[in-house]
Formats: sequence, structure tokens, C-alpha cells
Amino acid sequence: MKWKKLVTLGCIVVMTVSSVTACGSNTTENQTVEATEQSEENQSDSVIVQVTAVEGDQITADVGTLTTASADASGNGAPGGDNSGNGAPGDAPSGDAPSGDAPSGDNSGNGAPGGDAPSGDAPGGDAPSGQMPGGSSFEASGESITFTLTDDTAITLEYLQGSDEGNADDIAVGSVLEVVLDEDNQAVSVTVRNLNAGGGFGGSSEVTNGTSANTITEDTEVDGETYTSTGDDENALRVDGAAVTLKDITIEKTAGSSSNTEDGDFYGQNAGLLVLNGATATITGATVNTSVTNGNGVFSYGEGTVVNISDSTIRTTENNSGGIQTTGGGTMNATNLDVETQGNSAAAIRSDRGGGTVNVDGGSYVTNGTGSPAIYCTADISVSDATLTANASEGVVVEGKNSVALTDCEVTGNMSNTYNGDSDENIHCIMIYQSMSGDADVGEATFSAEGGSIMAKTGDMFYITNTDCEITLKDVAFTLANDIFLRVEGNSSSRGWGTEGANGGDVTLTADSQEFTGNILVDEISSLALTMKNGTSYEGAINPDGDGGTVDVTLDDNSTWTLTGDSYITSFDGDTSNITANGYHLYVNGEQVL
Repeated sequence: MKWKKLVTLGCIVVMTVSSVTACGSNTTENQTVEATEQSEENQSDSVIVQVTAVEGDQITADVGTLTTASADASGNGAPGGDNSGNGAPGDAPSGDAPSGDAPSGDNSGNGAPGGDAPSGDAPGGDAPSGQMPGGSSFEASGESITFTLTDDTAITLEYLQGSDEGNADDIAVGSVLEVVLDEDNQAVSVTVRNLNAGGGFGGSSEVTNGTSANTITEDTEVDGETYTSTGDDENALRVDGAAVTLKDITIEKTAGSSSNTEDGDFYGQNAGLLVLNGATATITGATVNTSVTNGNGVFSYGEGTVVNISDSTIRTTENNSGGIQTTGGGTMNATNLDVETQGNSAAAIRSDRGGGTVNVDGGSYVTNGTGSPAIYCTADISVSDATLTANASEGVVVEGKNSVALTDCEVTGNMSNTYNGDSDENIHCIMIYQSMSGDADVGEATFSAEGGSIMAKTGDMFYITNTDCEITLKDVAFTLANDIFLRVEGNSSSRGWGTEGANGGDVTLTADSQEFTGNILVDEISSLALTMKNGTSYEGAINPDGDGGTVDVTLDDNSTWTLTGDSYITSFDGDTSNITANGYHLYVNGEQVL
């Protein structure tokens, strides 16, 4: 059955009858009253439930209420959180990971299901992490109901910030729903509630760039100057709306606290060098050093802003301090840089809310903190001929509808721990996910690698959760830390990206002229379409335990698969003579074919 989808009607809920502007259109008084009455009617008829069983169209659930959680002094809470490490994934999945103790994440990890990890204890900026203040918990009343979904049921997914269209597959055992029923006990509308929503972000609701010790606002060329800053929320140098060439400059951001880590992560507050308002900065031979929170080295913010930086050295030592950072639709073109970061949630190549375009050619990018992958992506990022090393985090994290394309790169990931020591969290080298923090659009993520090498020193090679993604691999040398090449599954950690039971992954993986080994695990709420072509050689097992989601395998005549265990898949397109059983069995849709 095809279920109708609906984007939350944020413009229908009218706060006042007088002086209303809805979604940019004029609304008459009669229309406003009608919409208000309809909204109030829907609210009065709604019921909060937690699903206990799903049988086709029939949903059985416990009736109850939601209780709002209060945040502790540090702001640690449910997933999401500010980049200070108290929240959803930060860079590590959302930015650079935790700026605190937790490993991994990117500052964008503020959100529901995930976000960049906080920069505080949990992964902080880039990596995902904890729970945001304002989260809720479900309390059952003891009453149970059963209702029916129909083709006309409007299904909405609630995120930490905002909402999106949903479908019946988003409703699973454990989901908390707000349901409006008709007189026949059929669902008119269903909202899949995010229990972490309601806390809001720590960042300003409007762009907050802070101040600057030195600002260039006119087209000019500068050679050999030194720019310093010790002020709070202050850039050492800012290029504002001008076309500027900077040669052999030195940036020193040695002191000055950040009043809000998300303003630093999103808008460049407290960064060493901030370029904004459509400026173009061409930088060569620069030395950039920062030793403050939110001390991102070189920051490109906003549509039309372009940073061209080459043959420069960037060093950052504190949390939420990436090497090169791009947000708000800015552009960063980096050539032959030497970048190293020490803090948590401090990805070397970092993006955050609003994303943008990042092109990297050559150079060395090293991170040493947790939640600090070499790349934390909420943008379109292309990297070629570079060395990418994360000494205590994932190598690469892609969040949401964004992309990373690697060509002839050497990637090393060494995620040393899980966030907050949560044993339910996964350790991995490359993570692709959706935190639902609002920092990355919902949609299909893309990861590609051609040539070069990827080494996992710990954990799985690939981990995909709570998102759709497309992975393309060609002639990459993989070194695994364990026997798992790809894990596609939902998550149930304390941060919780997505709704547990409906937060798996849907992956399309194309291996072209690729050799790879290791098992592939796809859980029951996930799917995989695997294509092996042009001389690809795979040695491993798929779902060797027999349980899992939909797995479709295509093997062309020039490619081979050697089993290392019994494998269970849903469909097979190819010639089984290209499969070496190696003493094991292949089951297709429950039937043994080898």
C-alpha cells in the first residue's frame, strides 16, 4: 500500500486572530478563524500513544502523556545539544565531534536523532551526542487502543527542529505518536513525535558573527601583516564583502572566550579568520594559530563568499575549532594546506549548518581529539591527493543530504571510544547518518572514493544509520580493523538518531573494479542494493546469522564473490558460477542456491 505523505502544516497553526501573516501570504480574518478552529479541533481530538504492535494497517498502542525533561546545568541531555559537547552528534556526525571527552562528531550535531556531537564531554561539535534540554518522556496511563491507517492518513515526522513528510514505515514498535482519529477509529493524521524536540538550539536565532579586532572592507592586497586577537567572540581578522589578496600573513587568536559554541560553529564567531558577506579572499603562505574554543582557523560564511587558500599552515588547540570551516552556503577552495587540530569537535575539514562547497587539493589534514573526524560533512566536499588522518575519531562523517568525494586520498580513522561510554553505540571509520538536528537537509547522502586507501584502526569500516545513501567505490585499498566491512542498521543509543525501530538505513553500494573483504550486516529495518562490476572481487558473508532486511545483489560476469560464511540475501542477479562457496551456503529469499 502506498501511504500518503504530508509535510507538517506549520502555517496552519495560528497564534492570534488579528494581524496574521502565514508563510508569506495574506490571510483574511475568516480564513484565520477557520484555520484556528480547525487547529484547535485537531488538538482536542489528538491522543498521545506509544506503539506496542504493528500488524499491517492495524496499530496497537498504549495511551499516555508526555513529560518534559529539564536540562542539567551543563546542558547535557538528549541527543542533540550544543556543540559544546552536550548534545547530539557534533562534527562527528555533525561537525567535528565532541569537543569534550566523547569521541567524534561535528558541531552540527545538534539535533534529534543526532547532530554533531557536542563539544563538551560527549562528542562535541562534530560528532553526535547527548540529549537536549527540553526533551520529553512518555508515561503510559494503563489504557490501550487499536486504530487503522488508511491511504488518506497524513503522516508527519517531528525533528528536533521542524518536521518533514513521513510514511507508514516510520511507525514502529516503540514509536511515540500524536494521533487524530475519526469516529471509525481510523487515523486522520499521525505525527511521529521526537522526544528530544522542544529544547531549541543554544545558538542565536539570528546570524551572530561577533566582533573583529581587524576588519578589511575594501578591495586590497596585504603582504606580511600579523593580525592578533584576545577578545571574547572576536576574530583576529575579518574580510567583509571585499575582494582581498592576503600573502604571507600571520593570524594569532590567543585568548577570548566564546559566549555560544553554536554561534561559533554556525557563523564564525571567535574564529581566527572570518570571510563573509560575499567577500573573496585569496590567501597564500599564511600561518594561522588559534588556542580558544570556537577558534576555527579559516572560516567561509554565507552565499557568495569564496575563500581560496593555498600553501598555508593552520593549527588549532581547543574544542569546536576546525581547520577550515564552511557554513551558510560559502565556498572554500584549499590547496596544499598543512592542518592539525587538537580539540574535540574539531574536524580538520569542517562544515556546519547551511553547508556550502569545499574543494581540497593536496595537503595534510590531521585531528587528535574525539568527535573530530578528518572530514565532517554537511556540505558538498571534494578532496583529492590529500592525507586525512583522525587519531581519535572517525576518518570521515557525512550527515544528511550531502556528499564527500575522495580521489587518490589516504584516509585513516581511529575512533577510540564511544560517546559517553555508551555500549550501544557503534565504532567505525566512516559514518553516514542523519542527526535530525536541522543542520543538514534530509535526503540521500553520497560518498565516493576512487584510488587511494582507507584504513580503519578500530571498529567497522562503514556504518550507516537513519538515512539513505549512495556509496561508490573504485580501486580503493581497504585495511579493516575487524571483520565488518559495512554495517547498515538502526540505532538505540542514548542519543538516538531517528525513531528507534524506524531509523535504519537504505544503501546503494556500487563496487567498480574493487577488491574488498569483510562481512556485510543489514538489519531488519534497513536495505542494501549491492552491485559488483568490472572485475570486482569480494570475499565475505552477507547477514551470516540469517536475519536481516532486504539485500539485493547484482554480480556481473567479470566479478567474483567468495563466501566466508553462510549468506542470506533477498535477490541475486548474476551467475552463481562466479561465486565460490568455500564450504558455505548462499540463501536467496530463503532458498539455498549454493
